[in-house]
Amino acid sequence: MTFQKSSSTSSIFHMLILWFANVLFCTDGLRAEMGTTPNLKHIVIGRCYSYITLVCPNSSYDCEEIWREFEEAVMRKSRCNVKVKDYKRMFHATPQTLTCGKLLFWSKTRELMHSYAAVTRRFWTLEDTLVGYMFNDLIWCGQEEKDRGFDFNSCPDWSTCVNHPVYSLWRQASQNFAAAACGNITVLLNGSIENAFNRKSMFGSVELDSLNPRMVDHVNIKVVANLEGPFIESCTQGSIVDLINVLKTRGFRWTCTDSDLTLMILQCIRNPQQFSCLPCANSLLHRQRLHL
Repeated sequence: MTFQKSSSTSSIFHMLILWFANVLFCTDGLRAEMGTTPNLKHIVIGRCYSYITLVCPNSSYDCEEIWREFEEAVMRKSRCNVKVKDYKRMFHATPQTLTCGKLLFWSKTRELMHSYAAVTRRFWTLEDTLVGYMFNDLIWCGQEEKDRGFDFNSCPDWSTCVNHPVYSLWRQASQNFAAAACGNITVLLNGSIENAFNRKSMFGSVELDSLNPRMVDHVNIKVVANLEGPFIESCTQGSIVDLINVLKTRGFRWTCTDSDLTLMILQCIRNPQQFSCLPCANSLLHRQRLHL
């Protein structure tokens, strides 16, 4: 049976796909403005209360204290001189126990990773932790001058600072996340780029080295390429092989797949007209017509 776009059933089916894709994939992305995110304090404290009320209602964090410690770490310091250790007191105020066997790591697969976690409901990402939830997609930097507060006009790029205030926080958050990993963990990497496993990425430079082989049973690597390609890296070629060698050297057990069906379906939901998605779309349409 062919995919007849002219039929009313097909049109309804196509509209449902587009709606579902918008729900899963519609994100604003990182803000283009370079200054501190406006209303930063209200956003961070509001997200904290949302987290302890809706996400983890059994937790008992002091949101006001967390903000004070965060503010103390950033304020009145050079925009390029906020070190990881400056956030020590803030992280001390946000301890969190993570469930074994549910942690999902990623690199260059941000959008698909969040959809994968949302659909499967099996994983926790860094952005699902309290710190990740509070600071996701936000930008901040202070000013050295006394009592000047945050700089809402401009903040430096990560690449221009060794001790960038945003990078330092995420570096410590990533290290804590990986150090807490236990049981089976999953790593989602992009097979359509060179160096899918990049030693300079947050996963390659911080999280991988923080994993404990005595606590982690298996590292499950999932390589996913764009539906239209290019198909550059896989479990048997490119930097993924380097990652596997690192895991072997450190004593981790591992698996690797570059044909995960769930990931492909998620990609097809977003782009159902792709040639590789037509068999799946035809099958779904056929099932739908059988129940009409």
